[in-house]
Amino acid sequence: MKNIAFIINPISGSKETQSAKRKLPKLIMQSLDSEQWLPNITFTEYAGHAVELAKQYARMGFDAVVAVGGDGTVNEVAQGIVAGSSHQPSAISHQPSALGIIPMGSGNGFARHLGISIRPQKAIEMINHSEPISVDYGLANGRLFVSTCGTGFDALIADHFAGSNKRGFSTYLQNIIHDAFSYQPQNYHIVGDGLDVTHKAFLITFANANQWGYEALIAPKASIQDGKMDIMMMSSHALLGSASLALRLFAGSIDDSHFMDTLRAKEVTLFREEAAPFHIDGDPVEMEKDIHIKIVEDGLKVLAEKRF
Repeated sequence: MKNIAFIINPISGSKETQSAKRKLPKLIMQSLDSEQWLPNITFTEYAGHAVELAKQYARMGFDAVVAVGGDGTVNEVAQGIVAGSSHQPSAISHQPSALGIIPMGSGNGFARHLGISIRPQKAIEMINHSEPISVDYGLANGRLFVSTCGTGFDALIADHFAGSNKRGFSTYLQNIIHDAFSYQPQNYHIVGDGLDVTHKAFLITFANANQWGYEALIAPKASIQDGKMDIMMMSSHALLGSASLALRLFAGSIDDSHFMDTLRAKEVTLFREEAAPFHIDGDPVEMEKDIHIKIVEDGLKVLAEKRF
């Protein structure tokens, strides 16, 4: 028997998703292989609670800790696992806890990259057939990200989306349309790993995984197991090709657009003209003007049905 904890964020996602989460403990007990897993189910009560809970479970040597929510919840649980595993007495367990995901948020980017179903019952059943695999995560000025972080227009949208009373793709799209033509691009300077690049950009995304969420593939070739990030820089003239860029974003070919430049590196420093919005896994954060970003190779284990 393996110990598995489910950390449920009751407020992520749409109202329908929030309602479904109240029924989730029963669904977990019905769908989880009881001969393989011994579950512990907890609801978060405040921002950051998932970090504390995941840290406790990791220190206790749980085999897996499952984030039930969106990318923000996944990020918090990953933070807790990394912090808890680093302080885990070796006598308790030889392996760090693995991150599991039942995607019940808005974009669900990291879960989609891993091929995890967005249907809760299917996602639970997938856990029964999953194995822990090692993947990379990133740090931006010491703050962990599993999928992407970035600055520019996407960070501005993340900031506005977080303040919206409505969730879902339609709200995300409305924010994009509202702000696109008034946004002023900045000059950026990226240094590290042999790079010394200055670029006036509409946005810059540092991608460990391949997407923002909603299957919007901002970095189609990004791998969570190569020890590097894909740095996606969208031209300051991107609005001229906005229609084709939108099509390419969801077709997985945005990196072929002449409005996009791609760099790859393990560790860089981003210098900005001024402090501006920044996002970590789609959530807006306060961040210094200059940001050091690096990939931690094989720093996290995740439950997945296949190897990448």
